[in-house]
Amino acid sequence: MSKLVSAFTNDVLGTLDAVGIAAAIKTGKISAAEATEAAINRAEKVNGDLNAIVYKMYEPARSKSRLNSTGDLAGVPSFIKDNDNVKGAPTQFGTLAFKAGQAKKNTPFVEQFLSTGLNSLGKSSMPEFGLICSTENPNWGITRNPWNTDYTTGGSSSGSAAMVASGVVPIASANDGAGSIRIPASCCGLVGLKPSRNRLVNLEGSAFFPINIVYQGVVTRTVRDTAAFYSAAEKHYRDPKLPEMGFVQNPNQRKLKIAFFENIAEGKMGHSDEDTNNTLENTAKLLSSMGHEVERLTFPYDIDELKGPFLSYYGLFAYALKNFGGLMFQAKIDKKQLEPFTNGLSEQFKSNFFSMRQHLKTLKRIGAQAESLFGKYDIIMTPVLAHAVPKIGHFSIDLNWDEISNRAVAFAPFMGLQNVTGSPGISLPLGTSGEGLPIGAHFSAPYGQDKLLLELAYELEEAKPWKFIYNS
Repeated sequence: MSKLVSAFTNDVLGTLDAVGIAAAIKTGKISAAEATEAAINRAEKVNGDLNAIVYKMYEPARSKSRLNSTGDLAGVPSFIKDNDNVKGAPTQFGTLAFKAGQAKKNTPFVEQFLSTGLNSLGKSSMPEFGLICSTENPNWGITRNPWNTDYTTGGSSSGSAAMVASGVVPIASANDGAGSIRIPASCCGLVGLKPSRNRLVNLEGSAFFPINIVYQGVVTRTVRDTAAFYSAAEKHYRDPKLPEMGFVQNPNQRKLKIAFFENIAEGKMGHSDEDTNNTLENTAKLLSSMGHEVERLTFPYDIDELKGPFLSYYGLFAYALKNFGGLMFQAKIDKKQLEPFTNGLSEQFKSNFFSMRQHLKTLKRIGAQAESLFGKYDIIMTPVLAHAVPKIGHFSIDLNWDEISNRAVAFAPFMGLQNVTGSPGISLPLGTSGEGLPIGAHFSAPYGQDKLLLELAYELEEAKPWKFIYNS
């Protein structure tokens, strides 16, 4: 069934990004109702191929579009990932095990998200509890990559990435516990910023855990859309301990010192991939040509040492959701419907329960080691993923626990560090695989320096404009 799926067409949305749509609505060139209807038509055109929507809220979106909405992105159509409560919709967490009724109110992040003026058309798909980096449950459905439907979108913000990359909407909500914004951004050719810890309102329930590793955010097609969202969201809530971002609109003129981590060598829980390596090499050359100082380094962490503590800690999430999720989220849970990976991750926590204190120390120690590099460098660059986008089935739930966990670690060994440290990281679509799918390069900065990442992103976007599905 391999094909490219594009929703871009000659309607009122055209190829506009979110900032462009908001400006067109504000100046009266189009109406919010027209923008909403166009996005709904696009969604209906492509969702049969992509399977990215789990709950449609078209009528509430139409009603909202007829009101005088406020916010910098007023009237721009969007989607909300299905692990946040949206009033009037069930929150299903990508699982058949949750039997949830309609939410009575929005979560605090949804309030912040909607305060920007965005108009949600519904809930987007995700894997069970967001615990794996692909949505391919044969019962719930497989979410497919619009660049080539034989391939995964990555995860866990799978549906949001598919809707944005295909052109249905220009921006959608996402969140990131170990790369779940940045992985699908890389797989689908998008901009994906995982912000600094507490930059946005946190995911509901994150306060229950000893280290908050889950971050809210968005996926977009352009840097200015990401910048516009954070500027608008900041007007609703801003942590006073973090520097204000404002609306970042231009590159920084300062030349940066950038550390360039090579891809992980074959046999070290990684899979050295020529297309990924070329993307990083070419990006390093581009940065140097722009006047930045780029220094090549070998990846300084032991992946085998990282694997155990990371899986144990994510196992804590799986265990808590399996055993207390119904209480935490006011939903009935049928444990018999849980997927093997969730059960395996939960067992990982149980078997390592008495080692958890040591595992937390290890995570914090490695996190501090990672942060210490910013005493010498402004930016750290790595691949987003150790190898190019895999086909559907690579993360099948039919695989045994050892195989799927090994594949997950080998796929995204770089991403979890920023979740532990709290520092920001961004995926930018700076390469293409031999199969024609996007490849992201990843940049991280010191805690609170989200603005610096956006400024560098503007510079790279201008120097090497990325491909979209409509101009591929």
